[in-house]
Amino acid sequence: MGDEERVRWATSGGASIAYRTIGDGPIDLLFLPGILSHIEVVLEEPGVERFYRRLSRAGRVVLMDRRGSGLSDPVSGSDLPLATEVTDIEAVLDDLGTDRAVLFAYTTSASLAVTFAVRRPERTLALLLYGAQVVPTRDEEAPWALTREERDAQIAATARMWGTGETLDLLAPGAADQPQLRTWLGRLERLSMTPRGFEEASRRFSEQDVRGLLPHIRVPTLLLHRTDDQLIDVRHARLAATRIPGARLVELPGSDSLPMLGDTEALTGEILEFLTGGRVGREPERRLLTVLFTDVVDATGHAARLGDSRWRDLLAAHDARVRRELERFGGREVKTVGDAFLATWEGAPSPALRCAQAIRRAVRELGIEVRAGLHTGECEVLGDDVGGMAVHIAARVAALASADEVLASGTAYGTVVGSGLEFTARGDHELKGVPGRWPLFALEG
Repeated sequence: MGDEERVRWATSGGASIAYRTIGDGPIDLLFLPGILSHIEVVLEEPGVERFYRRLSRAGRVVLMDRRGSGLSDPVSGSDLPLATEVTDIEAVLDDLGTDRAVLFAYTTSASLAVTFAVRRPERTLALLLYGAQVVPTRDEEAPWALTREERDAQIAATARMWGTGETLDLLAPGAADQPQLRTWLGRLERLSMTPRGFEEASRRFSEQDVRGLLPHIRVPTLLLHRTDDQLIDVRHARLAATRIPGARLVELPGSDSLPMLGDTEALTGEILEFLTGGRVGREPERRLLTVLFTDVVDATGHAARLGDSRWRDLLAAHDARVRRELERFGGREVKTVGDAFLATWEGAPSPALRCAQAIRRAVRELGIEVRAGLHTGECEVLGDDVGGMAVHIAARVAALASADEVLASGTAYGTVVGSGLEFTARGDHELKGVPGRWPLFALEG
């Protein structure tokens, strides 16, 4: 385990919230577990680690123990408002040094993810809701949901078998004949929390009803659910899909609730396609490209000052100007994540550098500034998506750029010497997750 993947703690209102990361990349994918959570024990099962490693092909995966579970501090008292857990997520993002993340919520964490997305849209890139519970108790809208009595009986029965791994029959019936999984699950239960802690958390989560917030979600949302899920009825996802504007629902075959068991290829394929625009499976082609990353400086501050509506309008104007310059200079837009653009060029890097310069000027007229980073190197190309170390280097170079600055790596700079473009040397730098020290150059003009 590398130093970047060790357990860390963020401080939230005096409480310590445990998290760790897996992989690296241009976006952060924060996984919010259900009740079961211990960010060390969960990776002791090889299949679980493979699941997260595959997801890390889209970006850095962040595992977090919610307050009251695993390595995070216990809950003080019987109540834990969702607003408190919203600040816990913000504390983790702040500790990571990231403005925005994709939230990937499982079962009961859907309420927290939805609340965060509505209250902190400027810090939410997208929502992934898998096996989500959105109706706490049966009512007229959801006659298929558990009654309060059924729910209490289920909680009590689970508490009696807590720590044995017998819950595998409900969480993943397709893997019920695998004793090593049952042993791992029992250990995960015991170290996640006590049986009483499980009962208290279950009752707390079962009182959270965020249906009223669903129509106010304004970020890209993907709902995933296995049709015969034995833990959470698929009709939860179907109901949510009708309430969330623009949400996409994908029903997958299978009865296993745990996302890292069952047909994980189909599940991760849908997630990677949602995040990257293309599935990641077959061996990618390698091609020499110039990669450009741009993002708006202090996007969080702008959103806070302007409010959601005016910020969306400003962001739309920003996107239009960036796309106009990409078209003018022959760049290919690979994808956008929030206010960030990833684009590539074939051939010499000079058009990419001139485009970055033009984007800087164009968005300045809107009263905002961008930072940009470029690198020329071999990329992995799969369909419309790109990846590999060259993309990571470009992202790291962009992260080091100051406001209204275009930074180029030594390879991009060295290829355009004599083109008429002027640069100022910015010295050698360590790029997070990249071996060696890299010379960087600021584009002038």
